Amino acid sequence: MRIVSICPSNTEILAYLDLIDQLVGVDDDSDWPEEVNNLPRVGRDLNIDIDAVEDLKPDLVLASLSVPGMEKNIEALKNKDLPYIILDPNSLDEIAEDLLTVGRFTHSEEKAEQVYQDFHNEIEKYRSISQQIDAPKKIYWEWWPKPIFTPGRANWLSYISELAGAENVFASYEDASIQVEWEEVIDKNPDEICMVWVGVQEKKMNPQLIKKRNRSNEIKAIQDNKIHVLQEYLYCRPSPRLLEGLRRIAYQLHPEYFPKP
Repeated sequence: MRIVSICPSNTEILAYLDLIDQLVGVDDDSDWPEEVNNLPRVGRDLNIDIDAVEDLKPDLVLASLSVPGMEKNIEALKNKDLPYIILDPNSLDEIAEDLLTVGRFTHSEEKAEQVYQDFHNEIEKYRSISQQIDAPKKIYWEWWPKPIFTPGRANWLSYISELAGAENVFASYEDASIQVEWEEVIDKNPDEICMVWVGVQEKKMNPQLIKKRNRSNEIKAIQDNKIHVLQEYLYCRPSPRLLEGLRRIAYQLHPEYFPKP
């Protein structure tokens, strides 16, 4: 097949299904695995050049609605009458289901079933370990600094927190992504702060920006210097690579329980 992916997480799903050799084009932000760096680029996720996609004569386009504004890509694909599917997962279970979906549309059902099972086996392994932890850490995940956005209950990071022996302090909010005020973070008083600004490399994230906020010294995580600058690509993209992020944060939070990644 000739496949075009217009979202990094979709490209990563194809990699797990051993379908990179069928990719003929990707969005500008797809950067894993390394083989995709030699492929034609069709624009950033909110500015896909649909004419460029059409020129690649795809049998299938893997589209997404994971970021507000991607709807116009779907409309443009419809207008061009290009064959596409939409992946828009919020939870780890939905990501696993997307593996099966892509497997069906690419005639790779057997491989997809194997990866699906491996994915769930890894989750079960960490769930079993996390249940042994009597005092889960309270985590505040910062997705965006101004205005502040953080994941809520429906987001994969809430479950990853639980699997890592922790609790997302904003898991009481049902939505996948929510806007909150800094005063709410102070009230939640997290033990740990995880900085994963969407689309921003970790070298450009400075913990001092959080420490300088009003009354930040009242937060236990800041008092204990527990601000973690994490790789955005391991926590903000809905693909199986999230499990690599899980291994890292679980060991960082509870090295006495979890294996070193």
